[in-house]
Amino acid sequence: MRVAAKTNLLVPEIREVMDIRQASDYLGISSDTLYKYASEAFVPAFKLGNRWRFKRSRLDEWMDRQSDAVTAVAESEAGGKKKPVRGEY
Repeated sequence: MRVAAKTNLLVPEIREVMDIRQASDYLGISSDTLYKYASEAFVPAFKLGNRWRFKRSRLDEWMDRQSDAVTAVAESEAGGKKKPVRGEY
């Protein structure tokens, strides 16, 4: 952790290449889940020796693609139209 300039807040340092613990914290999932995802090639990862490593920029791109895919599915299920919002009673 490093101290943010001109504040008393502790800000975790996010590196470009992260180990499984750092990447799981970054993604907000457990290390066990991330290990499973990496082993199944669901998330972009590579091994350095026998340990998984994750590039922050590749994870960001992957999350963008995942988000776009979810949005496309939701729009197609709605027939390409937004669902009307009912007012509260």
